[in-house]
Amino acid sequence: MPDKKLTVFDCNVFHLQKIHNRAGNITPVENNIHVPFDVKRVFYLYDIPGGESRAAHGHKELHQFIVAASGSFDISLDDGVNKKTVQLNRPYLGIHIQPVIWCDISNFSSGAICLVLASLPYNENGYLRDYTAFKNYKFL
Repeated sequence: MPDKKLTVFDCNVFHLQKIHNRAGNITPVENNIHVPFDVKRVFYLYDIPGGESRAAHGHKELHQFIVAASGSFDISLDDGVNKKTVQLNRPYLGIHIQPVIWCDISNFSSGAICLVLASLPYNENGYLRDYTAFKNYKFL
């Protein structure tokens, strides 16, 4: 069972290792080393039309680690009391989003790629897609 007392202030930005050489850069991402959980699913969002947003939901138990693999976008977080917005715009920065935090992703730049590493396989029953249901789950 997740800690429902987690807040937006528990969702931290991590600086990932950036290894540079003349042929380009590489950033390694390993379970429980660079991300604070075992990755069970990876997906990415791309070709998001201008002005559109994605996500606008929470998760009951799922942890996510989100990286702007290309371009930039804003991550808006809400714990039912506090709100925080983080802009991701470097492929070596990622944010760990805790369970029971409402998340909305917006302001995608042209060509942006949002890479998401998730702690669990997809399970529709683990989603909180309605904000009122999210708050009821968090506070009841």
